[in-house]
Amino acid sequence: MKRVLLGSVALLVIPAASFANCPGITVADMGGIAAGAYPEQFDLSEFQTAAGCTMELSENPAIADLNGQIRANPDLPPLAERLPEDPLVVVPYDSVGKYGGTLDALSNATEAGTSDFMSLRHVNLVRYSDDLETIVPNVAKSWEWNDDFTQLTFHLRKGHKWSDGQPFTSADVKFWYDNLALDPNINEKPKDYVTVAGQPMTVETPDDETVVFKLPAPKPGLLAHFATHFAQGFQPKHFLGKFHPAINPDADKEAQALGFANGYEVIKAYYGNSDWMDTPTPMLNSPDKVAAMPADAAPTLESHIVVRETTEGRHFVANPYFFQVDTEGHQLPYINEMDELYANDQEVRLLKLVNGEADYKSQSLQLSDAPFLLENQEKGGYSVQLKPKIAMHTVSFNVTSTDEEKRAVFGDLRFRQAMSVAINREALNETAYFGEGTIQQYTGFSPLPDYIDAKWKTFASEYDPDGAKALLDEVGVVDKDGDGSRDLPSGAPFVLNMQFATQGIAGQVVELIAQDWANVGIKTTVKEITPDEYRSAQSSNQLDVGLWEKGQPVGIIMGNNELWVPPFENYFAHRTGMLWAEWVDSNGASGLEPPEYVKQLMTDINMLQSTPSGTDEFKAIANRLVENMTSNLLFIGTALTPDPIYHRNALKNFPEFKTASYEYYRTYPYRASQWYFDE
Repeated sequence: MKRVLLGSVALLVIPAASFANCPGITVADMGGIAAGAYPEQFDLSEFQTAAGCTMELSENPAIADLNGQIRANPDLPPLAERLPEDPLVVVPYDSVGKYGGTLDALSNATEAGTSDFMSLRHVNLVRYSDDLETIVPNVAKSWEWNDDFTQLTFHLRKGHKWSDGQPFTSADVKFWYDNLALDPNINEKPKDYVTVAGQPMTVETPDDETVVFKLPAPKPGLLAHFATHFAQGFQPKHFLGKFHPAINPDADKEAQALGFANGYEVIKAYYGNSDWMDTPTPMLNSPDKVAAMPADAAPTLESHIVVRETTEGRHFVANPYFFQVDTEGHQLPYINEMDELYANDQEVRLLKLVNGEADYKSQSLQLSDAPFLLENQEKGGYSVQLKPKIAMHTVSFNVTSTDEEKRAVFGDLRFRQAMSVAINREALNETAYFGEGTIQQYTGFSPLPDYIDAKWKTFASEYDPDGAKALLDEVGVVDKDGDGSRDLPSGAPFVLNMQFATQGIAGQVVELIAQDWANVGIKTTVKEITPDEYRSAQSSNQLDVGLWEKGQPVGIIMGNNELWVPPFENYFAHRTGMLWAEWVDSNGASGLEPPEYVKQLMTDINMLQSTPSGTDEFKAIANRLVENMTSNLLFIGTALTPDPIYHRNALKNFPEFKTASYEYYRTYPYRASQWYFDE
């Protein structure tokens, strides 16, 4: 096979080719061509062999103009020099698309309600196919495990390039791991998913296309982590490494020339101090310095790159070096630009959706929004899918509250049992979920595997207000002043402050739960706040009650232990026990020591992740995890429900989703790079 350049068009020539160009097959019509090694995609060499063709590569006619919007990007070389030697061939769902258009998206605010839009352009080493069962190559061309799951080797695509045209190699994976993920100047402590039972891995790079993760213990779920998580297993060493003292001895000097204190400050201006992809770029967090900085945003491997950012939204253009093509050889993505608008008010977002002012939305839409959306879909030119969720609305109590009397009450299992059985889930389901929910207790695993004792699904979920009152009496939470509301055991007033954000739970659900608790004598206040305000209060240990979605499937839990270790999830999700987390992080030097069942959860999740799936030992550990989590009611479940997924009808190659789930990273299995507009 060789490349021949004809003007700006590259031909990949195979001697025995039967066709002048490759057939534009689709998932709907494979044209008699057998599926490849993985569903709905091929490597180019694999596709040409299967189809008996030679692929002509062609580019978006607007790509030079789009590239011109990426500050500091050089003029573009021919397409053949911008693609890997063996690009990923994406089989479109219904039809080969056409170039053009701007995808309009709605988010809540910077770093709030952005993941559904962020997932449109997301890439990682691997991903789940849309069956949500098969892990397939993405940035990585292939991978293999050793026999005991202590060594994971990825093979990258030769000639793959960053969005600025610089080579992407194994060094970029090692830089991400060694110099960002494990560097306490970037992340105060390593995230759980970059360690194995709390111990770091090592990353070896025998050549530019080979990355070897060596694990201190088995962790087969590491692959699923890369398939589902927003954290990408690579960062541009050529760009960020200039400001890292371990890479460049002059890093601080270069940073100071730009007006920063040191190199780490420049890295944080581009990358943030975490792995969340939507931390503000220098355009927003360093507007006084950005003009002197090497670029507005760090180079990316994603389908689109941000070129403008304000407090009101962001704008993206297609990555001219994106590594995917369709079956006729058109470089993806089809969609030229993406525009993200921030609208934190739920009513405003709904009105914009009904008016057709966005092209896709799922995050922050609740089942309670479905009737309004469904009623207007024909008039608004959009469609709504109602799909099952993996996470459910859950409630928690601040078991490490700084108010020591509340802490004692919240820490009493009888109190948590009382508050669980005080919730009328049947009425909640009929009123807030339109009878579409399946009542279930929170168990940690969602869905609950069939080898887990099914009794935990209904534990303490029956409606029993009299039982709740009796338990509250036992705890000493009784009405001491005769005003009709229960007080703390000391006689001090007892008020539960219920703050919530619609991104995490529907307001109607919170109001109904608050009324149920009022019916057993617990006084509450309900207040809607922004997601950022909620997360800040949660992280600073100021919430009385946690109110957010929660739940992950076993495949993700095998690579990510966050649901089982204080504070039981990440900054963006549902957490409790913040002072327990401090104790864990400080090795007991500060914070509050958690109870024995929490320590057992921590031990068991590490054991589970290193135990072969499906074995008797694995099942026994999983059952113990569920029993400890559920019987202690750290998180109180409501019901598993569907949620709406919205898209405008002009957006094509948009498939039926299997779930409305963050857990598989929203649109990532559904290949948004092949979506296009027909209008």
